[in-house]
Amino acid sequence: MRVHRVPLEFLKRKSAEPAPVVAPAASSIPIPEEVSAQEYQLKLYYAGKSSEGVRFKAGPRAFDELPSMLAGLAKSEIEVVEPLAMEYSQATPTIVRPSEAMQWLNAHHIHSPITRHALVVLESIDAIDLAFDTFVCALLDGEVDTSGYPDYSAVLGGVASHWDEGTGDMIVRAVVGWGGKGVRGDTDRIGARLLAGIFTNVLANQYALGITSIERPVPAAGRGGLVCAHCGFASAHERAFYCPKCGMRLLRG
Repeated sequence: MRVHRVPLEFLKRKSAEPAPVVAPAASSIPIPEEVSAQEYQLKLYYAGKSSEGVRFKAGPRAFDELPSMLAGLAKSEIEVVEPLAMEYSQATPTIVRPSEAMQWLNAHHIHSPITRHALVVLESIDAIDLAFDTFVCALLDGEVDTSGYPDYSAVLGGVASHWDEGTGDMIVRAVVGWGGKGVRGDTDRIGARLLAGIFTNVLANQYALGITSIERPVPAAGRGGLVCAHCGFASAHERAFYCPKCGMRLLRG
């Protein structure tokens, strides 16, 4: 019997051949000269008006007259917002400052959506300052949504008062404001008419002494003023002679 010998080379595994290198295909998508982008924008428009101040004879009776100055003009319940206590001295309606925004919410969560909206508008444009102002507020024109919040074209406001540091008299002025995500052309005209109506009511009050040009007080920097012995309010104004809340003279040791 003849035996056939198989070459050893035949039994060896063939070495793996390298895979062919495939060049990447050239992109067929043209690169635009300008990138098309979707744009997003939010415009908030806040506006307001304030009248001249009217001097009132100091006393609790004059203070109690403030809500009546919106008689015939208010379309909602009239609310009184008192000056902020010392613990809320940094409160501002600005969401980018969380600690100050939280103070603001804690101070005003008890108020209605109408009043809170009015405070956001008027504090944002510096028409009122609750370090010393007492603010009497209501919806004056426009509509509210199903949650009770005013439309951007609704006009809100009333009267703001503070105590004159020199004489102790109460200074009252008419204040209105509006705004939000939109602008309506005739809102400014409506706001001016309502401001005139409130100012007329202020001047017609029995305690009014006349128009004054006294500037609003400027709160001093510091930890605050004194605690009123009459109502217990802690003044945020360390130079205050009269309590921003009740108007009584602050006793100094």
